[in-house]
Amino acid sequence: QVQLVESGGGLVQPGGSLRLSCSASGIIFSIYTMGWYRQAPGKQRELVALITSGRGTTSADSVKGRFTISRDNANNTVYLQMRSLKPEDTAVYYCSARITAPDKIYWGQGTQVTVSS
Repeated sequence: QVQLVESGGGLVQPGGSLRLSCSASGIIFSIYTMGWYRQAPGKQRELVALITSGRGTTSADSVKGRFTISRDNANNTVYLQMRSLKPEDTAVYYCSARITAPDKIYWGQGTQVTVSS
């Protein structure tokens, strides 16, 4: 059974930092593209950042220079380091694991990030 468990969310002031973690089980972690998505109230889920099995990364323009995605294959964990947080970063953040052959994607349950003074 595949499980993705996010942690590290919470309430932070504008300009602050948080690090999200996602621990995976039930998959061969190292071959999956791992990602972080977010969904704000009333909005569609959007991509935040991805990291491939080869550690190539991509991120949304809105978080470039502020958020960093990384992975620890030895511990089956993907991280999202978030700095200079803004109120518009407030959302539920979801971890994803995707493989393309066959095409499968798994999701975590989400963790709330609230940026407010």
